[in-house]
Amino acid sequence: IVEKDRFQTLGDLRKQWTESGVETSRATVYRRVQEMGYRCRIPQVKPLLNQKQRQKRLTWATEKQHWTVAQWSKREMPKCLKSSVKYPQSVMVWGAMSAAVNAASYQEILEHFMLPSAEKLYGDEDFIFQHDLAPAHSAKTTGKWFTDHGITVLNWPANSPDLNPIENLWDIVKRKLRDARPNTLDELKAAIEASWASITPQQCHRLIASMPRRIEAVISAKGFPT
Repeated sequence: IVEKDRFQTLGDLRKQWTESGVETSRATVYRRVQEMGYRCRIPQVKPLLNQKQRQKRLTWATEKQHWTVAQWSKREMPKCLKSSVKYPQSVMVWGAMSAAVNAASYQEILEHFMLPSAEKLYGDEDFIFQHDLAPAHSAKTTGKWFTDHGITVLNWPANSPDLNPIENLWDIVKRKLRDARPNTLDELKAAIEASWASITPQQCHRLIASMPRRIEAVISAKGFPT
């Protein structure tokens, strides 16, 4: 049974054994599986990538293979997110992050939040902006907005959260929020601000410095998820 389907749980195995007339406990099933040389593992969830997407990831990683950490540090990485408390209340977050928005509202976010942030971070220096391939991001009007503002956008392969270090940064924020356990909207906002403020520049730098390793991992995996 295990060899035919590695995703069977101990409960699934016990149910099948019971249906075949073998009465046993879950603990006994676990021991027998261990005795047979198998170990229980939680499967990792990875984005589904077709061959074309894997090739694009591999090409992208090969092109960026020799980028330095200094080059990666000139990249603005936003993400749209919506965090909710126990009841149906929510709050939108921007912190070089940015829920599902249309092209027009996305451009308003860029105008009113990203531009001031970039000006504060980089002044008159050039920088490269990165976002994923969400419809609002890849819309023609959004592309025109970036062209009109003279901002270079980094080409980005589909289904590639493993290449985006801000995913790890947001995970840090979420872990801190779990510890805070906010119950009201005001508590949620305060917890988000406190979590974000507690992230150190060193943590950000370590994530940016991981980009060469991520690139090499994608090349080693021939475009598959890492």
